[in-house]
Amino acid sequence: MRLFFGSIKESLQSVLPICAIVLALTISLSPILPGVMVMFLFGSLFIIGGMSIFTIGSNICMQPIGDGIGVIIGKSKKKLLPILVCFVVGFLITIAEPDLTVLADKIDMGVKIGNFNAGKWILILCVALGVGLFLAVALIRTRRRIPLSYILVPLYGVALVLATLPYITGNKLGTTEFIPTAFDSGGVTTGPITVPFIMALGAGIASMRKDKNSGQDSFGLVSLCSIGPILSVLALGLIRKPTVVNEPFNPELYRNFTTKDAFLEFFSPTVAHGGIAQYMSEVALAFLPIVAMFIIFQLIFKRFNKLQITKICVGFLYTYVGLVLFLTGANIGFMPTGQLIGSVLGSSGWLKWLLIPIGMLLGYFVVAAEPAVHTLKKQVAEVTNGAISEKSIGLALSIGVAVSVGISMVRILTGLSILPVLIIGYIIPLAITFFVPRIYTAIAFDSGGVASGPMATTFILPFAIGACTAMGGNVLESAFGIVAMIAMTPLITIQVLGLIGKIKQDKMLKRIHSEIEQIDDGICYFDEEVLVNG
Repeated sequence: MRLFFGSIKESLQSVLPICAIVLALTISLSPILPGVMVMFLFGSLFIIGGMSIFTIGSNICMQPIGDGIGVIIGKSKKKLLPILVCFVVGFLITIAEPDLTVLADKIDMGVKIGNFNAGKWILILCVALGVGLFLAVALIRTRRRIPLSYILVPLYGVALVLATLPYITGNKLGTTEFIPTAFDSGGVTTGPITVPFIMALGAGIASMRKDKNSGQDSFGLVSLCSIGPILSVLALGLIRKPTVVNEPFNPELYRNFTTKDAFLEFFSPTVAHGGIAQYMSEVALAFLPIVAMFIIFQLIFKRFNKLQITKICVGFLYTYVGLVLFLTGANIGFMPTGQLIGSVLGSSGWLKWLLIPIGMLLGYFVVAAEPAVHTLKKQVAEVTNGAISEKSIGLALSIGVAVSVGISMVRILTGLSILPVLIIGYIIPLAITFFVPRIYTAIAFDSGGVASGPMATTFILPFAIGACTAMGGNVLESAFGIVAMIAMTPLITIQVLGLIGKIKQDKMLKRIHSEIEQIDDGICYFDEEVLVNG
């Protein structure tokens, strides 16, 4: 019971600041219909309850399963089988990620079978392939003890080269409109289902090593699972030219809504997002590969006893219910509200420049409401024995996301291309990797994927789309890319945190060495005095 109330408290601290900001905006700069506001408030309750239940369930089931598979892989003396297992695990768990479905629903790849949008699944499978391949690469890196920066620097170099090809060739190879989506895909793949599992998998694999860097190498899997989709989707973009599926939210439908009508909207199958029933079926389908994987794993390796299996089954139920509530609240309550506020601000003359500070304020607090962020902070504190605190990681993430949303609003207002921002934004953190302790690099690049979760795709992205649409901008080029920006800036802020810590540590060590030398000199002087004076 204490765990449940602690989780509720954590969720309230995460979501209430967002509610306060939205309420302040709706009574001042961006008034919206009462029906929509009530939907937002009910959505907040769904998110708070869903996040609390999900966090408990994830701790009970996702982390033990990931850790168990990681330990078995870490023990295995075979070379190819563990790599194949990592590929299959990465592929299946990515298909289960709800964030990816949200992004894929907004992109039309131009492939349809009757009324079925097959292009959506082309994008999903392409992303899943990237995650599977690079989860296998992550295993090889951990086993060979290769520094993460040695892999990330060339990979991001390749990604930036691929991103420049449409600009250089005048869209003959790919299209500049698809570049933001490609980098967004790297952020959305590492969401509430993927992150707890992959981080636990990394901890399990690293725990089989007995060297001093094993704890550090438990991080880094999420970062490689983020760059994989970027590369695969950039490659897909060279042969496909997508368009955006933009279904503007019509607030007039909710003009005469009562409080009861707004609440029942979450359960109505006729709403644009299908109501809670749609998310029940989507999350159930997403869980099938994970449950099947757990059953096969248990039958082969007999890793868990009956009591543990019972706890994991209960954890699956908690995780399922929590994620359904969270996604329902985010999509039906938060998504339309974000788009409406962005639209009103974007069409408000000179006041549209307030998008920058308001976006930064929202970004600062929204990241704290991401379910996977709590998982990351707790694991960092555990692995480092509190040397890197949850508070410092949370602050670095919030500052990074605030800056990224601010830059994204500048792009929407000015039409600035994302390419120079990405080039500068990735060169800086990649350069810092050579000067900070390895663990900060791994945590930083993991945090980029963790920060860009369902809150980014269901509130910040619609906020950007609403503003961009109101100003007549190109949604694919200007609004999309905001998730990529959210995934990019924490790489800098967390490594700067590590750089500051290293400088302080070096100064402390220098002072200690100086004091020791002074003590040694004093002892030598005392000995000489004794010898001279007998």
